[in-house]
Amino acid sequence: MEIKDLLGQTSKLPNVPEVVRYLIQALNNPDADYSDIAKKVSEDQTLSLKTLRLVNSAYFGLSRKISSIDEATIMLGMSRLKILVIASGFSNSAVNVEGLDIKKFWSESFRVATLARWFASKSDDVDPDVAFTAGLIHNIGRLLLHLAVPKRAKAIQTLIEDSYLSRSEAEIDRVGFTSQEAGKALLDMWSFPAELGEAVKQHKKPLSHDDLLPLSAILHLACYINACIREARNEESVKESYPTAVATLAGVAPGTIDQLGEALTLRSGLDGLTE
Repeated sequence: MEIKDLLGQTSKLPNVPEVVRYLIQALNNPDADYSDIAKKVSEDQTLSLKTLRLVNSAYFGLSRKISSIDEATIMLGMSRLKILVIASGFSNSAVNVEGLDIKKFWSESFRVATLARWFASKSDDVDPDVAFTAGLIHNIGRLLLHLAVPKRAKAIQTLIEDSYLSRSEAEIDRVGFTSQEAGKALLDMWSFPAELGEAVKQHKKPLSHDDLLPLSAILHLACYINACIREARNEESVKESYPTAVATLAGVAPGTIDQLGEALTLRSGLDGLTE
């Protein structure tokens, strides 16, 4: 099959609110009218309620209850609020996905996003908000496969479990392309910044492409730490396998390797969005 066969099933694509797509398209636009964006978020009742519920959670520890998006903007700042809105919009884009534990899927995506933002804060080459968004959607192609062709997605998982193939190898065997390629195609169709799609496509092997992209390297580092957390590896083991060449491409300061203990304990604070 071809990726266009997935994208042609419009009724099965993730349902991302229009204001969230606009917000992502405006990530690198210094002239974006964020007051207008806040107004549009307020007009989307589901998105607004989910965002405000998170803002009022114990994680943020605000001194008083926030009852509007305008108040949230004042209390948190637009930079922080916009990543919450983006996370809220995507976490509700698909429910009851066949063959996929959607709460676990988004929990891991939130953590990768948080880690990507952390690594970007150690770099002069990548904007932290862009890094967060890339981390949030880095696995959107896998979600697309489960939505559009659930039987093939299940066959991919079975092949991984029954063989020594990586996920990318199993995907190519069963559908002829990787979920990273499918994710890039979906993001391009949504007219997201080209850098996001390229980072999603390249992040598994960021050093193997002609057009080396710091954002893809940031994403790779975030996924590496996420895998270390999932495998419960200790800090010393994480440091030993730390991909220094990738970190160099990401523009991450060399001393960051000594701060990986902090990265291993990061919490996204976003899991409440899937409840």
